[in-house]
Amino acid sequence: MQVILRENVENLGRVGDIVKVSDGYARNFLLPRNLVFVADEGNVRVIENHKKQLEKRAQQMKLTAEEQAKALSTVTVSLSRKVGEHEKLFGSVSAGDIAEALARAGHKVERRWVQIVDPIKSLGTFNVSVRLMPEVTATIKVVVTKEN
Repeated sequence: MQVILRENVENLGRVGDIVKVSDGYARNFLLPRNLVFVADEGNVRVIENHKKQLEKRAQQMKLTAEEQAKALSTVTVSLSRKVGEHEKLFGSVSAGDIAEALARAGHKVERRWVQIVDPIKSLGTFNVSVRLMPEVTATIKVVVTKEN
């Protein structure tokens, strides 16, 4: 069965794509969750017009994300944590901690956008990626200091 995607579906496609899926997958999963339209002539014409509007909106969102990434790349986040022997942290610095610190600095960032490669479990300065969009990322500096 051919369907038109209403939303981005992982491992299937992006909004507006016409894809071929098995009948059961479409009937039992995609259609009940309103993730797709059935690809008939009328829906194809409607989605083509809708796709043009989505492209314009996506370009605007990308421009704002690039501006936000430029602003974030100058930000340095400072966090203080309790440490034990050998300057090791009790626990680690999480993506949520960094997102909260960015929010206090005036940058609205969701926790899931913060990409920590290795867990931060020691004092020092670390580079952390913030993925605003799939093609737009910013790198911020996170400074972890000893709490008094």
